[in-house]
Amino acid sequence: MAGLAAGESIVNPDKMFSDNGIEMVVDRVDSVDVQKKQIKTAGGRDIAYDKLMLATGSKPFVPPIPGADLEGVFTMRSLSDAEEIMGYLDKANPAKLLFVGAGFISLEVAALLKQVESKNYGIEIIELMDYPLPLMLDAELGEKIRDHLRENGFSLRMGQKVTKILGDNGRVSAVELDSGEKVDADMVFMNVGAKPNLELPKHMGLEMGQFGVKVNEFLETSNPDVLAAGDCIENYHFLTKKPVPIQLRGPAVIQGRLMAKRLAGYDIAFPGLLGNSAVKLFDKFVAATGFTETQARKEGFDPVSATVDSGSKHAMIPGMKPWTIKLVFDRGSQKLIGGQIISDSDAPVKEIDTVNALITGGKTIPELVTLMCAGNPDCSSEPSKEPITVAAEQALQKINPPA
Repeated sequence: MAGLAAGESIVNPDKMFSDNGIEMVVDRVDSVDVQKKQIKTAGGRDIAYDKLMLATGSKPFVPPIPGADLEGVFTMRSLSDAEEIMGYLDKANPAKLLFVGAGFISLEVAALLKQVESKNYGIEIIELMDYPLPLMLDAELGEKIRDHLRENGFSLRMGQKVTKILGDNGRVSAVELDSGEKVDADMVFMNVGAKPNLELPKHMGLEMGQFGVKVNEFLETSNPDVLAAGDCIENYHFLTKKPVPIQLRGPAVIQGRLMAKRLAGYDIAFPGLLGNSAVKLFDKFVAATGFTETQARKEGFDPVSATVDSGSKHAMIPGMKPWTIKLVFDRGSQKLIGGQIISDSDAPVKEIDTVNALITGGKTIPELVTLMCAGNPDCSSEPSKEPITVAAEQALQKINPPA
């Protein structure tokens, strides 16, 4: 979107497959005969299988809003979507871009377009919740991102809903809000979620869950010879074991590896998801994993949290940049159940992976009080300001105040 990478650079070349003895067929699968264990493609080819792995992915969810089919209304999910968007930007030369939804895909695309030096797009964000990134952040950090976006030239309408997209001669011209107000727009981006592609799995008679194809811990479907992974399956949350509609690239890659391991005879169970994700918005890096305090409360936890400011280097080293972490614990078990980071540097934001590992390891507040991290003046927080341990200490005092 920002012109920093070519489309072909994010697609595996055909030669990578052929060099490894893999035959790649570019075609559409029209049907699967699970009794004969044979697939039929749109090109008329019949292919037999011993084991079949489904990764049918997902497509953007478009709310049933009048006008969503107008020219100039786009979703963003794939390379082809990005190419269509860039083509329209070049052809129609829109001045005002409007984004429906303030999730990380919306905001990342908006931030990239705002930084195109040859253009001066007017960008407006409309979000149903009261602050950006509501699935990643609690209000105290979300409001910081809201202020950051405004400082970088975004117009934000929080707590508002788009009810209609208006057009002129078949092309988008404005949106109408639930308040009745109309907001001009030359181009509209709808990024409010994704819907799994389930037509083929349903046709095969596979058992469905609440959010996709039902699989066991080894990614096997109700048919023992069919495995499935990625956006099309019903994932479950690591902490609650409940089905969740989380669709992220990282877990899909791991699931692909586990399907291959299963075929090779390994018994490695998929542990469930925490929803760990990260995004760059101008010079801010944002990451989150597990539950926010708000989400934890909805799931029946009694959350206790701590927010700590730190630095990317020791204070006396030039170039130190600030970062903030918020950790969420369950008061009863004292286990870590979530984390959020905002950083002015790219290095500290990867601490979210440490938080992720600590959650999956079932670590508690007392255990994190003794967490010892590698320290160096040029590349780490000062030991006295190592924020995970400081946050654990603060949470400990909230649960067990000193006498």
